[in-house]
Amino acid sequence: MARPLRVEFPDAVYHVTSRGNGRQAIFLDDEDRLRFLAVLGRAARLRGWVVHAYCLMGNHYHLLVETPRGDLSGGMRGLNGEYTQLFNRRHRRCGHVFQGRYKAVLVEKQRHLLELCRYVVLNPVRTRGMRVRRPEEWRWSSYRATAGLDDAVEPLAADWVLGQFARRRKPAQKAYVRFVRQGLAKRGGGAIPAGGLALGSPEFLREVRERIGERDQLKEHPRVQRFVDRPPLKSLLKGTALADRRAREEAVAEAYARHGYRLSEIAAHLGVHYSTVSRMVKRRA
Repeated sequence: MARPLRVEFPDAVYHVTSRGNGRQAIFLDDEDRLRFLAVLGRAARLRGWVVHAYCLMGNHYHLLVETPRGDLSGGMRGLNGEYTQLFNRRHRRCGHVFQGRYKAVLVEKQRHLLELCRYVVLNPVRTRGMRVRRPEEWRWSSYRATAGLDDAVEPLAADWVLGQFARRRKPAQKAYVRFVRQGLAKRGGGAIPAGGLALGSPEFLREVRERIGERDQLKEHPRVQRFVDRPPLKSLLKGTALADRRAREEAVAEAYARHGYRLSEIAAHLGVHYSTVSRMVKRRA
């Protein structure tokens, strides 16, 4: 199985998710959730992390965390490892609690972090079967503390989020509540595409690409992550169906060889059989 690519640098921001092994519950009761938050608080304090938002669900959790020292991997090993030990000891179990490696998506802070903060706290409302109609009904997210309904406790650091709305805390909290409520009308707003490595502007994605380095040295990582800054097929192949044969084949070959699109993806976009695309690529090799 491909190993998820980790890109770490000082002051990076991530949307982190981790799921239960075999989709099983990682929190069996409120005591488990309290223990997890305590472990997260210790990890944040030790590493200097800034936790902008979080949400603890049944079989997974969401974190929006900023890493001033660029040390996400070490902190996550400690977080999931310590919680696994506590969970197994308390419930007299053994083995894995979490399913494989956690997922971490780099986020461009100024453009996307605020929307993701809303997305994270709205997860209980949008999840079928939870019977949560408003975010304040779910006490295991950062919403209540950020909105001023509960006292803020470690590990949450809501200053940046509230600072996007107003300088004074009370007006900022009221504006934050309105902002989250507006999100109820947006289906899936803030969701990150499956398999993505980064979320941001083209400039941000190019910066991430530069930090990754040469993709030829990263074959063990998922394909979609190695080509993080590639343009969409629509723009690469725009007008190629009406262009001359040579131009079309060159565009197809570039999409395949340089940008990492699969033959089947290109074929589906052009409405031809993948063997046709394969022949185009071979002619331009």
